[in-house]
Amino acid sequence: MVELYLIRHGKTYGNTLGRYIGITDESLCTEGLEALRAVSHRYPKVDAVCTSPLKRCIETAGILWPDMEIQCFDKLRECDFGDFENKNYLELKDNPDYQAWVDSQGTRPFPGGESREAFQNRCRQGFLEVLEMIRQKGCKKAALVVHGGTIMSILEAYGKPKKAFYDWQVKNGMGYLVHWEEKSKGGTRLYEVEPIGIDSRICTGSDLR
Repeated sequence: MVELYLIRHGKTYGNTLGRYIGITDESLCTEGLEALRAVSHRYPKVDAVCTSPLKRCIETAGILWPDMEIQCFDKLRECDFGDFENKNYLELKDNPDYQAWVDSQGTRPFPGGESREAFQNRCRQGFLEVLEMIRQKGCKKAALVVHGGTIMSILEAYGKPKKAFYDWQVKNGMGYLVHWEEKSKGGTRLYEVEPIGIDSRICTGSDLR
């Protein structure tokens, strides 16, 4: 049984404004940096740290596991929000394409960007690449420092019990502890999914969102 920590990156300036930050390669903001540093000692030691290639994930991993080598997986990057990229609800509310996307409950492709299906498939392929690396190295504990949408895609596909995509939303700096059993029947499954947050056994401090 392997312990996996699925952690969303710390807060960026765009996050503070409620913007859709996908391919925009923002660094952590001062608030995000300080919040992570305050709780970094509470994260357990791991055998491997895997991240998205975007700055906000690499910087988060460097704070939480400063002595670990970071391995980047391109397929774990956030969704390309296309025309909605780096904009928030107030800036988009009068955009008919945005309203159509909202009305579809997020199932329509982002204009000029990725579809949710393509994004989720990419994230799941990236996750399987991480599991293969873990298998080859014989890791018992590993951390994935990625994006909210990436975590949602992974857990919708492999989390037990089953939940819908949006039921797996997670705030900045928080995430889930899951257990992966390589020999589980029925393919890849993640068991005993436990939130990492202020009310959980694994406490990461205050809300970082």
